[in-house]
Amino acid sequence: MQLLRKTGYEGRTQISLVSLEELVPGEHLVRQIENAIDFNFIYDLVRDTYSEDTGRPSIDPVVLIKIALIQCIFGIRSIRQTIKEIETNIAYRWFLGYDFSQPIPHFSTLGKNYVRRFRDTGLFESIFARVLEEAVKHGFVHPDVLFIDATHVKANANRNKYVKELVQEQSKKFQDLLDDEINQDRIAHGKKPLEKKSEVSMKEVKTSATDPESGLFVKGEKERVFAYSFHTACDRSGFVLGVKVTPGNVHDSQMFEDLLGEVARNLSTPRAVAADAGYKTPYICRTLLKEGIRPVMPYTRPHTKDGFFRKYEYVYDEYYDCYICPANAVLSYETTNRDGYKMFGPIRAFVRTAHFEIGAQRARML
Repeated sequence: MQLLRKTGYEGRTQISLVSLEELVPGEHLVRQIENAIDFNFIYDLVRDTYSEDTGRPSIDPVVLIKIALIQCIFGIRSIRQTIKEIETNIAYRWFLGYDFSQPIPHFSTLGKNYVRRFRDTGLFESIFARVLEEAVKHGFVHPDVLFIDATHVKANANRNKYVKELVQEQSKKFQDLLDDEINQDRIAHGKKPLEKKSEVSMKEVKTSATDPESGLFVKGEKERVFAYSFHTACDRSGFVLGVKVTPGNVHDSQMFEDLLGEVARNLSTPRAVAADAGYKTPYICRTLLKEGIRPVMPYTRPHTKDGFFRKYEYVYDEYYDCYICPANAVLSYETTNRDGYKMFGPIRAFVRTAHFEIGAQRARML
């Protein structure tokens, strides 16, 4: 067989009559997206942010949105790198409708449009809802079971460049509800209601000098970075049904109710929610059970010190509203504290003619 050597690389300068339509494989993801979604609905969403007859000719808003989609779907780290990839990728050019000779928009164009035109418009949320609606219409989404979790994404900010600020410590969302229920329980037991705290609690936080909107995320002793938290709800097929973005120092459980409410409004109330131990709080469990939703969360082994009775060894007597400890002593209701715990203390009890007095032992039960 004759060996042919290609020394001139004639193909590099060869002029061919070919279209992008011929070069993009039929099974490529961008073709599947284009076939599934009609992006013309974006024009109606942005109509109020453009002028019909004044100003310079604009870049097609659908192109701007598709550039953002390319970055997100194919995991490109920055918009600057995304533009570089589009310039040399035939499939990406086909998706945008740009031929070989057309220049791709500058990487700053998307950022400037977002800041000056799309910020605070809810455009991206509307696009997300519309695409999700199409997925539901075609039967791809199964919202009966939700999987909720949060992912931390490092901000492009030096962790050593920060300023210390005193900010007001925000109370928990359910604090007012908890205070009302605590006082109702105290009144029912003949106790005085607790007065609400009037003083404002302050705390010191580190704010990034580069990206003030991020938050300091602390994981263990070594990992301390400024980051964002993406709180996401998915179905069993991996479709994102709802998302909330917060600074990295916002705990996962604080956004649970907002995320669940968004999914319920856009789709329907699920029959079960699966989440990790970060969401295993009394308020979240109570909220789910009240709505008829089954919570699916990891089991937490009780942490009881050696020499003490375990919680499950106590027996609650609903009629007398007391607990019976494993030593056959009766623990009667004493008070309900500010944290919502009912405190049960010892009383003298006679069991089988033997006299027991429990001095220091107490049961803290929810």
